[in-house]
Amino acid sequence: MAATLLAADCAGVANLLGISAPNFSVAEGRSSMLRLGSHSLQHPRGSATARIWAEVANPNSFGLTLTTLVGTLALEGEDLVDVELPLGLPLEAASDTVIPLDLTFGFDGFYALGSVATSLFTRDELRYELRETLAGDVVPLGEPSFGLRTWLRGMVEVQNPLVLR
Repeated sequence: MAATLLAADCAGVANLLGISAPNFSVAEGRSSMLRLGSHSLQHPRGSATARIWAEVANPNSFGLTLTTLVGTLALEGEDLVDVELPLGLPLEAASDTVIPLDLTFGFDGFYALGSVATSLFTRDELRYELRETLAGDVVPLGEPSFGLRTWLRGMVEVQNPLVLR
């Protein structure tokens, strides 16, 4: 059995050991926001930060730690920014927790934003999707990864300092 485990990939190991992927959902009672930022050294043409509140549930009968999220943030159906977040999020057995995910992107390639560019400055809310691959650490079982899928889908409120409300 040890040889089988060593030969299998991480997702295969997770399946063999019966490790279920954590469940992500939009956190109730928390508003996700998209704040437009000013110029900076890192983003000379301005930036935006999306704070997305997620409820993360561990359906397993044992604890695990989510180590990384790697994927894409899409706004209004357009892939906008690659995401690679180190998490180090411990999840107790059969429990859940609410976390903020802060995702910043620059306007350096503003033309690449396409129709989203206009929406950032003219709308109060935008649809988002967070498609990612998760990796975890299940001591002593290893580091399974949970394949690319849409983990979160919801709305972000746009906070634009240029628009008076």
